This record gives sequence, structure tokens and C-alpha cells, in this order.
Amino acid sequence: MTCTPLAPVFWQRQPKLPLPVLKFMGARLQPALRAPAGRALLVWPMVLGAPKLREAHPGGVPEPMLLAGAASMLETLGVRDPQAAWNEAMRLLPNTAEPGPEGWLPHRIWEPLSALVSLRLGVALLALLGQPEDRRYGLACGVALFNSALFHECHDALEPLWLNAEGGLKTGLQGLILLAGGFHHLQLENAGGMISLWADALPALERCDGALATPWGTVGCKAAMAAAAERMAWLDHFDGDMALDPLWPMSRPTLELI
Repeated sequence: MTCTPLAPVFWQRQPKLPLPVLKFMGARLQPALRAPAGRALLVWPMVLGAPKLREAHPGGVPEPMLLAGAASMLETLGVRDPQAAWNEAMRLLPNTAEPGPEGWLPHRIWEPLSALVSLRLGVALLALLGQPEDRRYGLACGVALFNSALFHECHDALEPLWLNAEGGLKTGLQGLILLAGGFHHLQLENAGGMISLWADALPALERCDGALATPWGTVGCKAAMAAAAERMAWLDHFDGDMALDPLWPMSRPTLELI
């Protein structure tokens, strides 16, 4: 008997996030993608926005409780002084939190979507754990984020590699970025975005026969390409008024880092 792997929590329709919230998350994700030490910045919104903690402390999370809630994840990251990590996070990114009558509250920028931000950054943090902490880190993070259905974040991981690449490598990385972008548009149910991005992504990746060799490892993308092609075939008959529900039960895209 075989068990079907559970789909990632974000493999479903997603709301279009306001630009300030996207910038808020990007300001924490980018340092985490540049170097493993930066992952500690993802911990604080994950804890502060946790629905049960917010419900228990509507006036703000007392700082000792905030530090205790972050301690185990920080220790996993090799950080053993939560107070110093919190002070540094607030120095670098002061819009992480603001004081409430009883403790720390999510900053007003992200407070209305605090539960979603907490979950999204928490899933991103889990995806970045266990990745090789050497020159392979950026590519490995991109693959892990893609497989977690965090396609917008996958773009953020792969873009620096693409910017510094040349020739066929640049074309292939662009293909991966466009492939991820198409699935991001699937989450937003934007048919035009899917068609436009996959129309460029698939030819770019076909040039490498679905296995992009890079200096940081080889990315097997045949399954993800097939998942996009399957949806493109359906979208060939899309008339603009049809519901996009049939696209979700189709095969889920995955990448493989070899």
C-alpha cells in the first residue's frame, strides 16, 4: 500500500497580498536567502502572528513570553541568546512589532494579515532549514520553496543567481523563475499570467531536457514542466468565463535537486 504525500499548505488558491505586506515579508526573506544566519529574522513574525498567542494576549505578547516562544526555533538555528536576537531584529527591522498595552503587537503594516504572514514565513523558515550552508544554499532554498508551493518566495531565491549568470545557465534559471511565476498566478487564478509565463518557461527548460545543470547542483524539472504543460493544454480552450477549478486536481509541480 502506498501513501500519497500531503500537498503543501499553500498548494491552493491564495489571496493577492497588499504590496506593503509583500515588502514586509521580502525584507525578512531576503537576508534569510543571502545567508543562513538571516533565517532568525523569520522567527519573530512567525511567533508574534501566531493566532493562539494573539488570542491569548490581545493587548500584546509580554516580552519574556515572546522570547520563550522563539527560543526553541532560534536554538535550531544555532542562536542561543533570544534577547540579543530580538534586539538585533528590532534594530534592523523596527516595523516587526510595536508596543501594546501589555506587550508586543504585530506592526500595523502586517497586523491585519498577521495569521497568514505568520504561517507563510513559518513555512518558508521550515523550507530553509536543513539546506546545505555552502555555495549551494541559494539554489537549494529555491527548490525547497518551490516544493512548499511558495512560488513567489522561490522567485526571490533564484533571482540573484539569475542576475549573475550568463548564457545557457541564465536562460535556464530564467525558465525556472518563469515556471514558478506561472504557478504563483495559478494560486491567484490569473489565467493570462499562467499562459504568458509558461509560454516562455517551457521552451527555455526544454533546451536543457528538463535537467538544468548549474554550479550548485542539477535541478530536475520534468515533473514541474509536465504539470505546467498539462494546464497549458487545458487553458488552450479557456474562454475567459470558465472557472479554473479543473486546474487544481491536476498533477502537483515539484522540482528535484540532484
